[in-house]
Amino acid sequence: MVDFRSIGTIHTEYKRKEGVPIQGSFSDAKGWVEVLPEYADGLKDLDGFSHIFLIYHFHESSGHSNLVKPFLDDEKRGVFATRAPRRPNPIGLSLVRLDRIEGSRLFISGVDIIDGTPLLDIKPYVDRFDRRDGSRSGWLEKRVGAGKRHFADGRFS
Repeated sequence: MVDFRSIGTIHTEYKRKEGVPIQGSFSDAKGWVEVLPEYADGLKDLDGFSHIFLIYHFHESSGHSNLVKPFLDDEKRGVFATRAPRRPNPIGLSLVRLDRIEGSRLFISGVDIIDGTPLLDIKPYVDRFDRRDGSRSGWLEKRVGAGKRHFADGRFS
């Protein structure tokens, strides 16, 4: 059995799935994360990082599909070759800029998350660990930067 508990809540301007940027790199939107008091001391030393990964529960996603039509394409793709929210385990991952920390609140930007999203974990982005030279982006290489559909359109509602 797998048992996850929320360690906090992500707050953003996005109240509905529609209109949310499909990736934080398409957004300057700001938000904040409220970490529960029992985890607040875990934020020690995080202020030295420019970016963090937020791992969260897609709490407004229901069901899953092995084949999905992602936001940047009109062709069905395998769910594991996409970042679509309708996954067997509705877990999201976003890389955001950490602007500042005030107590147990993290102020962030580059947000692509719905308001009220349960936070599961935080991990620091470390360029030396996380960047890979020579990486490939599969079918997305032809789509990223094409300038279309950078915001959610309701297809996973």
